[in-house]
Amino acid sequence: MMDIHEVREYLPHRYPFLLVDRVVSVEPGKRIEAYKNVSINEPFFNGHFPQEPIMPGVLIIEALAQASGILGFVTENKRPADGFIYLLVGTDKARFKRQVVPGDRLMLHSEWLTHRRNIAKFSCHAEVDGKLVAACDLLVAEQRV
Repeated sequence: MMDIHEVREYLPHRYPFLLVDRVVSVEPGKRIEAYKNVSINEPFFNGHFPQEPIMPGVLIIEALAQASGILGFVTENKRPADGFIYLLVGTDKARFKRQVVPGDRLMLHSEWLTHRRNIAKFSCHAEVDGKLVAACDLLVAEQRV
């Protein structure tokens, strides 16, 4: 398990773009389970949509990419402080099944599929209350900064 302080060691993101609150479990080279507590105080709810707040799908994908980045860092035994960053470079088969609204706990699941050169592929899905919200495959590139 990783609390927010440890999550911040693995992700360079900060407010308002840090979308992982806690890692529940991680198995290097295999899978990660994490979550994002979705609050009405999220800045994106001001415009999406003021009368009917819904978490944008692109941010659900970003949250999955951040969880995948943590899995990549843990698997490769690296951190941003070592001069590395993971960049989202592709999505495949993205599907959205349900809305995510304030008060939801967005569970993030990512499974390590392959790693070739500096590109890792992950199979991801997000759930709220055990119900599928979104699913996709992600490509993430490791870059030295």
